[in-house]
Amino acid sequence: MTRIPKSTTKPSPATRSEVQTGGVVRLATLLPVPALLRDHGVDPVNLLASVGLDLSAFDDAENKTAFRTAGVLLERCAQATACPHFGLLVGQQADVATLGRLGSLMRESPTVDAALRSLILHMHLQSRGGVPTRSVVGDRAMVGYVIYQRDMRGTAQVHDLVVATRYKVMRSLCGRAWRPLAVTFSHAKPSDVTPYRQLFRAPLHFDADATAVVFDRRWLDHALPGSDTALHAFLQRTIAAESVQFSDLVERVRSTLRTMIPTGRATEASVANLLEIPSRTLRRQLIAKGTSFRALAMETRYEIARQLLTDTRMAITEIAAALEYADPSAFTRAFRRWTDMSPAAWRAQTSTGGTAYADGDGGRFA
Repeated sequence: MTRIPKSTTKPSPATRSEVQTGGVVRLATLLPVPALLRDHGVDPVNLLASVGLDLSAFDDAENKTAFRTAGVLLERCAQATACPHFGLLVGQQADVATLGRLGSLMRESPTVDAALRSLILHMHLQSRGGVPTRSVVGDRAMVGYVIYQRDMRGTAQVHDLVVATRYKVMRSLCGRAWRPLAVTFSHAKPSDVTPYRQLFRAPLHFDADATAVVFDRRWLDHALPGSDTALHAFLQRTIAAESVQFSDLVERVRSTLRTMIPTGRATEASVANLLEIPSRTLRRQLIAKGTSFRALAMETRYEIARQLLTDTRMAITEIAAALEYADPSAFTRAFRRWTDMSPAAWRAQTSTGGTAYADGDGGRFA
């Protein structure tokens, strides 16, 4: 058996607070993990225990664990199996059925575009810590994923899992005739891209602005065979009612900012419009919760900056542009206010395993 790498931290399963406010994931996404570990000669019981999970938790796909725990789990699995694309292996075993009732809603949608919109609207029932995205540029459509969970480890593994899952979901919806035009990753290029080429059979782009599957936009209008209008309406009502239970305004603003900042549309008015809340009401409710739109926007920019500095080789100038700063010097000044370090120094320290920030929130946003 392969020895499990030791760690100084021990994540735990989802706490009651995390289940209520965010940062959790259904174990349905991770169900292949124990079998994959066994296939690579690793004892799943010991490795799962090292992140605070019990093997029996995987008997029920509806069980949840903390989003951070999922990232650390995938990271340790990759290390223990000496398989750097472990997340890819997990994701490629998924299909639309993995999404449970949300998957059923997607299958009963009239078109692929309607199915993807349901995925974006209700993904928080599956996972809270990252958000799916959908965009169209010219004749190309993109379905992607961005992480907004703070202080996240294993982001490259999570992105690999999610992009493989998106690929399999699109194949489930569209059939074998569907092929991606390209697949992009926001993490650095791995030393061996063969597993990625074998799965996607499409051009690959690493150190990209986003993790996404790119395809011909005509597939958005593809009618899903056998969809049931009445069943679709029933599932919509049921899932919409469940979504209300998890409607935390601050988390909704955070997740919205996480997708809008890289597109240059992260204004208070645009976020309020997307959330269907008047700007004044949004401002008042955030103040009542002890925060503000400006504070959440600054916090989110810092989170994105840390992820890009850690997971990619993007130049500081490129990161500054992605975060909507007028020039790199403005980004550097902001980053120094957050950490008392320049972006380059922070990147160098974290790449050597140091801790570049001291407080639990990871920065100052006053």
